[in-house]
Amino acid sequence: MAHSFYDLTTNAILSAVDDSGFQTTGHCLALNSLENRVYDLKLEDGSHIIAKFYRPDRWNKEQIEEEHSFLFELQSEEIPVCAPLRFPEGNSLKQWDGIHFALWPRTGGRMPDEFSDEELRQLGRLIARIHNIGARVPAKDRPTMNEDSYGRAPLQFLLENEFLPDHIRPGYEKAVKEICEIYTQLSQGIDTIRIHGDAHGGNLLRGPEGWFFLDFDDFVNGPPVQDIWLLAGQQGLEGMRNRAILLEGYRQFRQFPDSWLNLVEPLRALRFIHYSAWIARRIADPAFPAAFPHFGSDDYWENELNDLTEQLRIIREGDFSGSGQEEITEQEAELTNKDFFWDWED
Repeated sequence: MAHSFYDLTTNAILSAVDDSGFQTTGHCLALNSLENRVYDLKLEDGSHIIAKFYRPDRWNKEQIEEEHSFLFELQSEEIPVCAPLRFPEGNSLKQWDGIHFALWPRTGGRMPDEFSDEELRQLGRLIARIHNIGARVPAKDRPTMNEDSYGRAPLQFLLENEFLPDHIRPGYEKAVKEICEIYTQLSQGIDTIRIHGDAHGGNLLRGPEGWFFLDFDDFVNGPPVQDIWLLAGQQGLEGMRNRAILLEGYRQFRQFPDSWLNLVEPLRALRFIHYSAWIARRIADPAFPAAFPHFGSDDYWENELNDLTEQLRIIREGDFSGSGQEEITEQEAELTNKDFFWDWED
């Protein structure tokens, strides 16, 4: 590629967008995104758009188009999501020098610091509406979130590429395999549907017309509870309380058996595993060592192993199968970035 994904130039970005039928002014502001390259561009008419250049070799053309198709489907049903713009030819995806890119409207709104009980119910209703549409047909080209894609495959990558220190490898491998076996057992009989996949508070904005979700880049087939536990945040009584209130709203539009909550802590564990492999796969990108300076150190992997070991303890001993209603307390705890982003370090 003449214009590498790692060092896309302003001229390359503006040329790609200008050639696609949009006239830019030269204003190009890089936005905070590690997975893709995302830019705020100003057009000649004074409006702004967002240009998103997709990381090569993550999603292919068909998979990205399936994400866009799902967003257009949701939008047509008046679900508040941010869908891509269409180019003059009617499509929503183009290539520039081998790199896929799409254009999006610039949206305004505030990112949540915390949710009131009524906001949790509103979000529960919103997620249920997304899931009702997601359940119509499965994603044909997107993967399925399960113990293989989020557990065994990431472990295999870490082992084959020798990321794990010798003294960590046996314990880490054993923990991952046990988590995967537990997930296999607990997920029996639970259908997978099209879900957001990464529905934490950082992918949510509140605008003048209410809440809407951003960034369906991790959209997959998966268990519906994935979008519930991630938005509810932390573990323990507060997390159970948030889930219970979310589900009050959710169940106004869609059924949700309490038994599905058995997957919450196994899914949290799989996210740990998948996340470490995600960093490992991208560590050659100059942006990643700067963002994760401790990745690969003995301390990093010791902490990861400790986290997995603790998750296994919670899964084995904890009672997280119920709705949590019986354990709701009146105490309110402030939500912080660490509650929404489990990998956040203060």
